[in-house]
Amino acid sequence: MSAPWLTVFRKEASENLRDRRTVLNSLVFGPLFGPLLFVVLIGFMMNKASERAERPLDLPVAGQENAPALVAWLRSQNVVIKDAPADPEAAVRDQDEELVLRIPDNYGERWREGRPAPVELVYDDSRQFTAASVRRLSRLLEGYGATHAALRLTARGVNPELVRPVAVVERDQSSPQSRAGMLLAFLPYMLILGAFLGGMYLAIDTTAGERERQSLEALLINPVPRSQILAGKLLATTVFAFAALVISIFGFALFLRLMPVGASLGFSLGLDLRTAALALMAIAPLALLAASAQTLVAAFSKSFREAQTWLSMIMIVPALPSLMMAINPIKPVEWMYAAPLVSQHVVISHLVRGETVTGQQFAMSIAGTLVLGLLLAAVTVRLYHRERLAISS
Repeated sequence: MSAPWLTVFRKEASENLRDRRTVLNSLVFGPLFGPLLFVVLIGFMMNKASERAERPLDLPVAGQENAPALVAWLRSQNVVIKDAPADPEAAVRDQDEELVLRIPDNYGERWREGRPAPVELVYDDSRQFTAASVRRLSRLLEGYGATHAALRLTARGVNPELVRPVAVVERDQSSPQSRAGMLLAFLPYMLILGAFLGGMYLAIDTTAGERERQSLEALLINPVPRSQILAGKLLATTVFAFAALVISIFGFALFLRLMPVGASLGFSLGLDLRTAALALMAIAPLALLAASAQTLVAAFSKSFREAQTWLSMIMIVPALPSLMMAINPIKPVEWMYAAPLVSQHVVISHLVRGETVTGQQFAMSIAGTLVLGLLLAAVTVRLYHRERLAISS
């Protein structure tokens, strides 16, 4: 004869595996839709940026006749010169043009006098991808100006180096993997969200759902400790949440491998088997935490619909720390490795950037999350001992 908690676990797991809608939501759409959407969006953005960096820059120029040498030099720099619209500002506002270069009539006069010759860039900085074109053209114009400034000084017998009292040498300490990690900053957020989505339907069905169907009362009157009944239900929910995490992490690994971008940018967005396994080890305790928290909320709810409403409303809360840290990265301090939800973000961010995570940091993350999960489970056990739990209305 098997233990009561194992019997309850088998019952809940088998019943929900037979429910095609629960399986599709928990183990197919939830875990795979996020990685697929994430990879498609990142791939689209990287492809777009790569194409714009490599293709010629289309540039409408107003006043070409005022600076023929500059226009000819821009043509030699992979810039396609076009006739400018009659009203450059209106053309940019209406998105007919992304960027317009305007050369005023006094350009030639000031150039000949050796004074700064003005050029105007007309653009809308709020438009996506416009900043890349503006930076590209600005660098070209600065290069053109620096070259002619050096020629003028040389013609006057002045060493051009004298006007460069400071020489900036950039030494980028990033690695290809850390640059890839920057693009994967939202990976912990997606995984944490996946952990809470994976067991949500089971947590609702095993408590609020059974109470609504009036089957929970029949279960609780059995001469079995209620802690054993809850243990079986929690285990089933935890297993579903863990399975969703496994599918989600290896879905990311598979989709990132299939994404045909990255080589032209000097790095790839792969998630190798070792990194995926370590990320799974770090985030696996969240399955218990998610199951305990969701079962607790479902136990307070009077019906399946009410539990679903509450859990949907608070679903974003567990992912908020990770979302905030992805938007506003900060240097991790030691206590963060023991804080549930925060530690998973910190550890996985280290892993995808190719940085070392010590055994102590792993242990702090796992222990902190398990302790909170067990505390929530203990609170839920106390709730299960209340007689009103089995009453549906």
